[in-house]
Parts: sequence; C-alpha cells; structure tokens
Amino acid sequence: MPKPIIDVIIPAYNEELSIGLVLKDIPKTQVREVIVCNNNSSDNTAKVAAAGGATVVHQPTPGYGNACLKGMEHVSNKDIKPDIIVFLDGDYSDHPEELPNIVKPILEDGADMVIGSRAIGNLEKGSMMPQQVFGNWLATTLIKLIYNVTFSDLGPFRAIRYDALMQIDMQDKTFGWTVEMQVKAAKLKLKCQEVPVTYRKRIGVSKVSGTLRGTILAGHKILWTIFKLI
Repeated sequence: MPKPIIDVIIPAYNEELSIGLVLKDIPKTQVREVIVCNNNSSDNTAKVAAAGGATVVHQPTPGYGNACLKGMEHVSNKDIKPDIIVFLDGDYSDHPEELPNIVKPILEDGADMVIGSRAIGNLEKGSMMPQQVFGNWLATTLIKLIYNVTFSDLGPFRAIRYDALMQIDMQDKTFGWTVEMQVKAAKLKLKCQEVPVTYRKRIGVSKVSGTLRGTILAGHKILWTIFKLI
C-alpha cells in the first residue's frame, strides 16, 4: 500500500507566539505539506510560520471558515491531491504530535472523518471555558437528536478524506465551520469516528470564547447551522 498523502491546514489569526511550536510538533515524516492560512493577522504570524517550514497563504477576510476555505483552495489547485486533510488550530492547545492517532481510523478502519475529541480525552484544567463545554454538549446533543449520529465534541483537531471533504462542499465562513462539517457528514451517512485527544491551555486569549461577544456569536452560529441544514 503506498504511503498516504496527508496535508495539514492551520487557520491562524495573530498566533505568532504559538504557531512555531505547533509546526515544530507536527510529525514531519507523516505529512506532505503544512498550510498556514494567515487570517488578516496584525502580528508576525506569517513570518514565523514561513520560518517554521509552512506554506503560508493569505486570507485578509476575517473568519475561521474563510481561512480554512483558503487552505482548501490551495490544496485543490495541486496536480496531485491529498488522500487526507488534517485541520489543526494554531494556538498550541492541541497536541500536533497526536496526528498519527487522528488519521489512524481512516487508514486502518475505513473511516471518512475522524474528530479529535477533547470530551473523551485528557483535558487540562482551565483549557476550555465553561461556555465551551456547555456549547459542545448542547450542539452534539442536538446533532444526535436530529441526525441520529453521536459526537462528543466539535473539536478543531480533525482528519477527513479529501474526497469526502469535497463531497461535503463546505460553505461556512465563520464560527459554524466545524459543526457544518459534522452535520453534513451525518446527513451524507459518512463513516465518522472519534479518538481521544489531549488539550491544554492555549497560548494567548481566545478570539471566540475569550470574549462575551465572541461566545454569543459563536453559539448562535453553531445552533443556526445545526437547524438550517435539516
């Protein structure tokens, strides 16, 4: 069996203090390319990412989904497409060295998508705000009730087969990105699995859960996405 081609997409907004650490911990022998999507950063995120060996693409329009879509556009323009895309945050809250665990169910069990679940993994105290824990519980409960697919988390650390990602046809440009992927995968009856991941306190302040406005906007968008796709 030929070695699978794995590309990593990292959306990043003002992560100059953490992005180098993220890149250093990604198992280099496992991946073809790491794409850091510089999402209108006002700091040296792009410079640090390039110095760390990543391909930097620029998305000046703010939005988590916008950044991820820019990374997908870069990958889709390649002559040789990847077998698997891994999504990972740039704030060093995830453990990039766990990437082999994330892709393993795709390679060995025929999974289409794998979510790195913080809920069943090792969660460092204080790494998730109470509103994040509640929001994840509410969202995954609604997905179970409406779509009859069980998830325990909307975790950002995830892997998906490239052809499955193309089939899903991602559209969300902001906070609904992760839940859109999971809901559409459920509707398409893709084979989804979860693996436990380790999660630590992020470097810097979260742009979402770190502010009241961000929390409210993200919560509203996640719930709206779940219901609009029914």
